[in-house]
Amino acid sequence: MKRIYSYIICAICAVCGLSSCGDFLEIKSQDRIILEDFWKDKEDIDNTVAGCYLALQSSDAISRMIVWGEGRSDEVAPGTNINQRADLEEVLQETITAMNSYANWEVFYKVINRCNTVMLYAPTVAAEDPGYTQSELRATIAEMTALRSLCYFYLIRTFRDVPFTRQAFTDDDQRMDLPATPFYDVLDSLIYDLESVKNDAVRRYPDTKPLYQTGRITQDAIYAMLCEMYLWKKDYQKCISYADLVIESKKLQLQEKRSLGRVSTNGGLSSNDERYNGFPLVSNIRSTTAYGTAYQSIFVDGNSQETIFELAFDDSPKSNNMPSNSAVGELYGNSGVDQGFMAPSSYVLNDVANDNYAVYDKKTKKIDGRIYMNCNAEREAISKFVHRDVEITLSGSEGKPSYYSKFDTDNNPVNWIIYRLSDIMLLKAEALAETLVESDDSTMISHNAPILQQAFNLVSAISKRSICKYNLEAADTLDLKDYNTKSLMRELVMKERQRELMFEGKRWYDLVRYSLRDNNTVELSQAIQHRDGINMQYAQNFFRKMDAIFWPYSNDEVKVNTNLKQNPSYGSGENNSYQTTK
Repeated sequence: MKRIYSYIICAICAVCGLSSCGDFLEIKSQDRIILEDFWKDKEDIDNTVAGCYLALQSSDAISRMIVWGEGRSDEVAPGTNINQRADLEEVLQETITAMNSYANWEVFYKVINRCNTVMLYAPTVAAEDPGYTQSELRATIAEMTALRSLCYFYLIRTFRDVPFTRQAFTDDDQRMDLPATPFYDVLDSLIYDLESVKNDAVRRYPDTKPLYQTGRITQDAIYAMLCEMYLWKKDYQKCISYADLVIESKKLQLQEKRSLGRVSTNGGLSSNDERYNGFPLVSNIRSTTAYGTAYQSIFVDGNSQETIFELAFDDSPKSNNMPSNSAVGELYGNSGVDQGFMAPSSYVLNDVANDNYAVYDKKTKKIDGRIYMNCNAEREAISKFVHRDVEITLSGSEGKPSYYSKFDTDNNPVNWIIYRLSDIMLLKAEALAETLVESDDSTMISHNAPILQQAFNLVSAISKRSICKYNLEAADTLDLKDYNTKSLMRELVMKERQRELMFEGKRWYDLVRYSLRDNNTVELSQAIQHRDGINMQYAQNFFRKMDAIFWPYSNDEVKVNTNLKQNPSYGSGENNSYQTTK
């Protein structure tokens, strides 16, 4: 939170083509730059909005989305040369302290303040520039409100209580030592803000700007955020309602593309509506014997029909002198190493090979394409986001993957996905499962039946998409009879989220949400048992406390902001070991 103003100046230097912050500051005082020279027309707004997205695309931001969302989960383990990254090694070994660099939240508050600054000055620009209309002004405010809310949502899921403000800090004399606002108060504020602006957001960008539809905040992205936020709030009906809005919007978009002849018919798309229970998922079928279209479309090409919002990178970043998704290359793997600094845990890597089926479903055996799209078993490495393509052919009763070359770290063009359709479908399925009643009473069984069917339809559509078999038979697919209670449906949804969204920065947040939902750490503690290379006895004792599922505040931040009180699970923050915590 300290001295955020300098970032705003640097952003303006960048978009204005000036050589450095120093050059700019030598011309005029900071206040005069902002008020007199910069905020004059729509282009100034557009440039600063672009700066908000650019900051979220930075390695600082995406590496935290990955480490915060995956690093403490049962999906990852230390990879190649992890000894070169001591702070990440601490995370993977669950020896995090308040001195860990990943506890630094600066980049997210940088984006928050940029958003607040745009919202502060945008009305002034609208008053001066007739080309910047009131509807465009409202759309800008909606977009910046949503980006700000997304940043705060990452922060509260990671740290729980965080400093919260809607005020723009544009002067270094302003005090920014705010106390932490409680988790649910922040969550309520984010929901209120998004509800207030949702109708002002851009619904659809023109066809001339196709990448904007998924690379910038739209009304669908706001609906997706509200869907997830209401799930964390335990307002399951609202979660379901917003999920339905997203699903229906995606169905309409696909219908429009089909009517214009813009959807490929490869892979038997005419039968996909039935195969995917009517949901507009990306097909995974390349031919009657080859699969992997979904991987190529969603994770390599990007801007897929399934994508709702993603941080978009240039197709050839090195050639075009543009930023690459270097965080993915460093953490997950690249052309120079089999593994990145992070690797798949033995729990997920060997689940099918050892016939454990604790992650993947035993009924689908070895023909679930995600087994190969998520991990390269031969290299013991993460595949998703790393390989240029993953093609799967059937060999008897199991899939046979072909892995195409990996991206260079400095030339990785893959988009980082924040929301896609299958994520929202599974959030809805989770909300539906929570409305079930655990009872043998005949009335309650009747009550549960249609809800179970709805939840199952969502999960089974995603599961059937993953199965590498052209013509599905009953023996290949999930069966509703196996999930006819609340606890069984809960477990099905949880496992489907893990196998579908593996390595997408979702798993740890799911485990935290389950803990808050149940008011205990049972589910999370069971997942911790599958982690590699940690002191299991100590970790099991540590995670008995709800405080422990959240991160410590950075020690540097606590020193600057005396109103912040350290997470008690990490002691004072001064000690190198949280084992001193009472």
